[in-house]
Order: sequence, then structure tokens, then C-alpha cells
Amino acid sequence: MKLILILTALLAFQSAAASEFDETKALAEQGYVNAQYNLALIYDFGKGVPENDAEAFKWYRKAADQGYVNAQYNLGSMYANGEGVPENDAEAVKWFRKAADQGYVNAQYNLAVIYDFGKGVPENDAEAVKWYRKAADQGYVKAQYNLGSMYANGEGVPENDAEAVKWYRKAADQGYAAAQYNLGLIYANGEGVPENNIRAYVWWSMAKTQGNTKAAGNLDILKPKMTPQQIADGQALATKCYESGYKDCD
Repeated sequence: MKLILILTALLAFQSAAASEFDETKALAEQGYVNAQYNLALIYDFGKGVPENDAEAFKWYRKAADQGYVNAQYNLGSMYANGEGVPENDAEAVKWFRKAADQGYVNAQYNLAVIYDFGKGVPENDAEAVKWYRKAADQGYVKAQYNLGSMYANGEGVPENDAEAVKWYRKAADQGYAAAQYNLGLIYANGEGVPENNIRAYVWWSMAKTQGNTKAAGNLDILKPKMTPQQIADGQALATKCYESGYKDCD
């Protein structure tokens, strides 16, 4: 009896899922953009139907042509990865830009990386900085880190250690280990900030907790240069920084 009930419930569920899919597809075919996007997702991830990249691409394209920003981004990703369509970097750039122009942060970051490394477009550091900044201003941690690196190295902008510190700190405050490591270097060498071994100790300690081996090695080099009191102060501040989720590190 239990088996019959389970099978009945399963059949009812499958019937409901099929009905929902049919309704979504019907609405998509009528041009409803939300339905087009949802149908693309269904095919993209195989939700109740076999995964089908070509069908996903088809419906993302229809939604993207109507200006649906998520579809524009996903369409760019499919061109970038050759999913459902031959890989085409120029088309990926085209659709990422459409989404980026609408403020879609992932697209802004991807576009920055594309210009940074010249994939599908000529390498252009100034454009990379422009799009990294847009994404960084929205709190995208990798963009904040990369923007800090652009300032540190004078790529696409004049070299500016203070701006590098600013953006590395924003990324470090979100727990980005590479930014925490770089902040340690900056404080150890006094680049854009006064040299401060205690702050270097703190940020390398934060990076070390996340498995950054270079930070661990640098701490071993730094400690002999510090007084016992400085080490104690560094450890106390590092504990406060870690326990506050990187919010109280000064």
C-alpha cells in the first residue's frame, strides 16, 4: 500500500512538473521574456528535462534580444565557453557589454578581464580599469583586488600606491586572501602608507589563516625584526581582526 502511495505521489509530481514546463514553453513561444529566460534555465541545467545547451542558447538569445540582462550575461558566457554554440570571443564581448551597460556586476568584471588579457579584443588597460572600477564600486571583491593591482603597477592608470592600498583594503575586508597578503607587503615596505610591521603582521596573519603559504613564510622573516611587545600587539590586533570578520583591524 505504501509503495502504491509513493508511486501515485511521484506520478502526480511528474505530471505537475510536465504541466509547468509546458506552460513555461507556451508563454516563451508567445514572446514573454521571463518565460523565455526561465525556459533557457530549464534546458541549461536539465531541470525536469534532459540538459540541452543548444535549446538553452536559443532561449537565452530570445530573452537577450529583448534586453533581459541575466540572459545577456548567460549568452555571453555560452559564447565564451562554447556551450550550445561555437566558442566566439567577439560575441561574448558583445553580450557581456550589453549586460555590463545595464550594471550587471558579473558582466562588468568579465569584460574587465577580457580587456585586461586581450581575449576577443585588443588588450586595453584603460578599458580594463574602467570596468574593474564599475564592478569594484558594486563591491565585487575580485574587481577590487584587480583594481588595486592596476594602481600598484601603473596599468591603465598612473601608478598610485595610496589608491592601491584603498582597493586592496576593500578586498581584504571581504576576506580576500591575496589582498590581505599584498597589504602585508605594503605595510612591511611602506608603499603608500607609513612602514608598520604590526599591520604587516596582522594582514599576513589573516592571509595565513586562509592557507597563504607566502604570508606564512613572510611572518617567519618578519618576527625577528619585531620586539616582543610589537609581536604581542600584532597578535592581539590579528585576533581582533579575525574574530570581527575583518571589520576591526586597525
